[in-house]
Formats: sequence, structure tokens, C-alpha cells
Amino acid sequence: MQVLQAGQYKLIYLELQPDLVTNIARQAGFEAKIKDGHRSIQLDLTTSGREGPLLLFDAADPANLGWFSRCQFYVDGRTGAVMQTPMTLANKRDRSGKAHRNSVRLGIAKELPSTFRLPGKQPLTEQVFYHLLLNFLTALNKTGVAVCGIGVVQPLAGRTESVGARN
Repeated sequence: MQVLQAGQYKLIYLELQPDLVTNIARQAGFEAKIKDGHRSIQLDLTTSGREGPLLLFDAADPANLGWFSRCQFYVDGRTGAVMQTPMTLANKRDRSGKAHRNSVRLGIAKELPSTFRLPGKQPLTEQVFYHLLLNFLTALNKTGVAVCGIGVVQPLAGRTESVGARN
């Protein structure tokens, strides 16, 4: 981890190892294709042997209350930001625009404001991030991740169709 200064701004630069990120994804049950950039890492994650969809569900639907009560990660449906983490999530889609049920794209920011903290005011280091990533990917496979709001991220599990028109 480095602290960078650009004028009056201080940034934390995470020195993440792409091989370790890929191994963590495999450990959580995903096949990963990684693109390592200067400011971010992009992961295309797929679970080929899984029968059901990834556990990405609509938090607003009362039918999904059981999952909502036990989930530990929330995704902003409008932006794809995984709340209180340096990650963003997006659906992978086929040519017709339909979301793949067993694939997602995960973006990881390497540059963060120096004031960035995890819940509980814990500072973010590479080791803490690797644990966070493993917990998030495990949640996608086993316990569930809630999508809060309507937007670019489409839920994949639970009741994903709404009754009536949505404005």
C-alpha cells in the first residue's frame, strides 16, 4: 500500500497482486478472467458448474426477506457500487441484452481517498481487501448479495419479476 499525493489530494494506492486475486476467485468457486490496469482491476467471473443463478437478489421484494436478513453485502442498483467497499458489480449480458445468470463483472479500484474506511472505521490494506474479496465472492455463491434500487444491476436470484408497471 502506498500513499500518493496529487496537489492537495492524498490517495491510497493498493498494490494488489492479480495472481492472488485470481486464486481467491477460484477458491470461492469462480472461473476468473482478469484485466489489470493502472487504476483498477476488472474481473469477469463465471460459475460453470452451478445449477442455479448467482445469489444476487432484489432487496426491495418482500419475497426475498429471508435472504435480505442474512446478507452482508449490498449493491447500489443504480451505479453498481458494492456499498462501503472499493468494488463495483455489473451483470454480464448476452447479445439480446438478457443478463447471464452465472456470470458477473467485478471492478476493483486501486486508488482510493486517504479517508476511505471499511465499516467499523477499519482502514483498508491489501490483506484486509483479500479477505473482503473472498467474503464477497462467497456471498455471491452461498448466502446472497442484495441489490438496492433499480438501475443498471439486475437481480439474478429470488423473485426477479415485478407485478405491474414500475416507474
